[in-house]
Amino acid sequence: MKAAIVSMLVLVALMQMIVTPGEAITCGQVDASLASCIPYLIAGGNPDAACCDGVKNLKSITPATADGRAACECVKAAAARYPNIKEDAASSLPQKCGVQMNIPISKTTNCAK
Repeated sequence: MKAAIVSMLVLVALMQMIVTPGEAITCGQVDASLASCIPYLIAGGNPDAACCDGVKNLKSITPATADGRAACECVKAAAARYPNIKEDAASSLPQKCGVQMNIPISKTTNCAK
């Protein structure tokens, strides 16, 4: 049952990751990109390959500053829905995945900067 739910979430995530050039990023796309990171963000340790692929995808779909700001707000909102996310795990996620991003992963970041 759990595997079926995970498979369904992965399918939904993959479908939401498709971005048409020129369209603004949505929170659904951001959520889908980072969904597989939730276990790491809650427990810490090291992110798995699927999580890092999502982080890389998030970077690729947010090339413009406006997309980055929108994605930042989405990340902030998503993080607020999970009160048990470890702030240190969140802030170190891009680095642990080897991705340099301008989108901080945090509940408290100022997305206007």
